[in-house]
Amino acid sequence: MINTVIFDMDGVLIDSEGVYLKAMLEFAQYKNPAVEEADIVKIVGRTSQDSWEIMERAIANGQDWRQLRQDYRGWIDVSEGLDYTTIFRSEAKRVLEELKQRGYRLAVASSTHRQLVLHVLFQNHILDYFELVVTGDQFRKSKPDPEIYHYTASHLGVKEEECFVLEDSTVGIRAAHDAGIVVAALIDDRFGFDRSLADYEVEGIEGILAYLPTLLFAGREN
Repeated sequence: MINTVIFDMDGVLIDSEGVYLKAMLEFAQYKNPAVEEADIVKIVGRTSQDSWEIMERAIANGQDWRQLRQDYRGWIDVSEGLDYTTIFRSEAKRVLEELKQRGYRLAVASSTHRQLVLHVLFQNHILDYFELVVTGDQFRKSKPDPEIYHYTASHLGVKEEECFVLEDSTVGIRAAHDAGIVVAALIDDRFGFDRSLADYEVEGIEGILAYLPTLLFAGREN
């Protein structure tokens, strides 16, 4: 029986993919004014290395992807000055509250670094809903490697088949699927994500409630 719901952050709890794409495009054009959005749009939802290899090919200025990534970190910090409440999905808090009422344990498993994940959750007043927050800087391999989901289940003391994941990107959906976890894909056709491995597709976060009934023990004292 499913008793735990795990959320990705970028593209799920916050509509951040477009914000990050815009920042990366500005950097790419700083390096090479000829770069267009179409040249780099496939970075969305990719692993860090995959994204920067795409950037390397688009910028084509002789720097390898590691050098470009290092330059970017000195050029911009997307966590500074951005009001994440403006890209927070307004229905998320209601859904989290409803899942708590239904008896589910909640966690976040994001490829983003820990400092930023905690900042986003805190700024939007939802950090306390989550029993566990797992972030990409805890692992050597990023999604689509399933390690982050195996780790999350293990540290919550539940089996993978007791979990339900909400993801949006191709790599995130594959990571949850390969971990043996039921996964719902948040539909977002802007970036060409492949949702074929998802068990369900939902138009909005609240769509997962249809697949997560109230647990029999909800509201009981332990």
